[in-house]
Amino acid sequence: MPDFYQHELITTIHDLQTGKLEQLEDMLRTATQQSKIGLVLPVTAADMRADPFVRILHELQHADYIDTIVVTLGVAPSEADYQETKSKTAMLGDRCRVLWTDGPQIQSLYNELIHAGIPVSTAGKGRSVWTAFGYLLADPTIDVFVLHDCDIVDYDRFLLARLCLPMVHPALDFEFCKAYYARVTDRMHGRVVRLLVFPLLRALQQLYPDSRFVQFLANFRYPLSGEFSLTRNLARTNRIPSDWGLEVGTLAEVFRNTSHKRVCQADLCRLYEHKHQSASLDNKQGGLMKMAIDILTTIYRTLASQGVVLSQDAFITLRSLYLRTAQNCIRQYAADARVNGLNYDRHGEETMIDAFASCVTTSAEMFRADPNGAEAIPNWTRVRAAFPDFADRLRDST
Repeated sequence: MPDFYQHELITTIHDLQTGKLEQLEDMLRTATQQSKIGLVLPVTAADMRADPFVRILHELQHADYIDTIVVTLGVAPSEADYQETKSKTAMLGDRCRVLWTDGPQIQSLYNELIHAGIPVSTAGKGRSVWTAFGYLLADPTIDVFVLHDCDIVDYDRFLLARLCLPMVHPALDFEFCKAYYARVTDRMHGRVVRLLVFPLLRALQQLYPDSRFVQFLANFRYPLSGEFSLTRNLARTNRIPSDWGLEVGTLAEVFRNTSHKRVCQADLCRLYEHKHQSASLDNKQGGLMKMAIDILTTIYRTLASQGVVLSQDAFITLRSLYLRTAQNCIRQYAADARVNGLNYDRHGEETMIDAFASCVTTSAEMFRADPNGAEAIPNWTRVRAAFPDFADRLRDST
């Protein structure tokens, strides 16, 4: 999205339509002679069999600046799932390893941690990412860890190059880079970020104008993007949520563990398309409703950990502020869609906002009943203090 707007706290790296893939990859090949990159690809068995994953693998064959690729296979109960993943990723050669998180070897390692009081029993993307980080940390030559999803329909190496370069170029000094993009086909997608997160953050800014964390989150153009890159040190010190709060929880850890001047966001591509979650309006245990509740409770718990008092009256006010702000956004999105020739279902958007408002209340009740919630997975500093050779044994499990 070619503009020059810079937010207050973090640096924005725009796509000004001038960078060429060949130029970016030449810079990456030079930079990675000093700073090696490890790429993490969390994938389920279902996504492994889908067309986007195959496309990603073919593109990565030519990304020779990536030193190590770790495919973490989850929601894959059978040995056949593991063998099929290994067969598909064989085109990437020895630099690619498959971590089968449901397999007996890694499950045995998880059980060892659980018996020692380290909570890793909750399966999901968060645990898969955490496991891959541990695998990469056992290689002292890898300086930068990169993550992207495996259901990106229109994936190409330009996306990957723009995510990697801010972290390894010798003229730059960032410790964390978050992706942003426009999710558009014949209509606007990204309902959770457009209709929940953005208006909620504006409401929180009115309710808690002095909160630097809320201000920090509001600086991101797409806080729920699944793509980011970070330094070895942050990969070692950040805790990782195991639920749908992964993206917001990661930003909370970055806020806690590094300077805002060392954080950037990069526009990866003009358009971005991947798998869409069902709305699941009548089921708060699935689909977008579950995602919304996990995100909201993560935000509430992070604010509480920073000394913000979240009373029942505050949540009543927050819901009202959210509804008013979100309803104002409808007018803006309708205008944007009309001028860009997109379909826009105004009634459907209003219905989603009402559903998200109920999630604001439900998540508040859950927070007040259990302010701590499910524990985030401890960082690798703690794990390696308890089991100094654990990451090495994890590498031996592939």
